Amino acid sequence: MRITSEQEMLDFGKSLARRVTARQKKPLAPVVIELIGDVGAGKTTFTRGLAEGLGIKDPITSPSFTISKSYALKNGGRLIHYDFYRLQDPGLMTEDLTENLTNPKNIIVIEWGESVEDFLPNDRYIIRIDYNETGDRNLFFEESKTWASAPERSREK
Repeated sequence: MRITSEQEMLDFGKSLARRVTARQKKPLAPVVIELIGDVGAGKTTFTRGLAEGLGIKDPITSPSFTISKSYALKNGGRLIHYDFYRLQDPGLMTEDLTENLTNPKNIIVIEWGESVEDFLPNDRYIIRIDYNETGDRNLFFEESKTWASAPERSREK
């Protein structure tokens, strides 16, 4: 998918929020979204769109310096946004991540997740954002096979 503007990235986040909301109606596990892309690729912009689509009114900012930020969801869970860019060894943050992965009502967004790869569930969305020569973004979206085949999932073409 080609993203040509900030608004298109926000809209993509909102569209994924609809999928996540459908999945959260019968939560068995938290929804995990792994974002892969260079600094400035649009990962936090995507997360802003996702949060807006989930009904979060708080301003969404990058957790680059705080490592994580958490926002209340209407279902009693949390949208937790992690950025492990500055951590080669996530240390205690793996305990925080592991604890948040136990609440099926949570939605967890992870940037720079290589250092916590072993803690991430196989069932997750993976979104890679690459710059192209025109300054636009090429977005590659992958979801686990078990989620893609779930009958309650809403489909977007």
